[in-house]
Amino acid sequence: MTERAADPRGSASLIGDIVTHLSNLLQSEIALAKSEISENLGRAGVAVGLLIGAMIIALTALNVLAAAVVTGLTALGIAPGWASLIVGVALSLIAYLLLRKGLNDLKLSSLAPSKTVENVRRDVATMKEKLHD
Repeated sequence: MTERAADPRGSASLIGDIVTHLSNLLQSEIALAKSEISENLGRAGVAVGLLIGAMIIALTALNVLAAAVVTGLTALGIAPGWASLIVGVALSLIAYLLLRKGLNDLKLSSLAPSKTVENVRRDVATMKEKLHD
């Protein structure tokens, strides 16, 4: 067991330093959490934009391009009913993929301040280590 040199400062001074450091650490973590939440909300905004884009693309594609593709497939010898079904399924698949991506980006787990949580865990572990030394 090693002996530590006595600190010339008093216990009250050491406790004051600890409180100051903890306060500074807490303020830093709160600032990081705010920043991370803001960034995550920005990504959520982009995800909402993807969802709106998916809806617009799906509607536009169904109204404008579907008729042209159906006509093209019919010209290739496919019956108009089958041509319409093929185009409808293809466009629905594209819309579904965009919708799924947007919904995945909006999950609460992607909005949580995970970096801040990890930093707080690390800080607590470090403080526990220091207290046990």
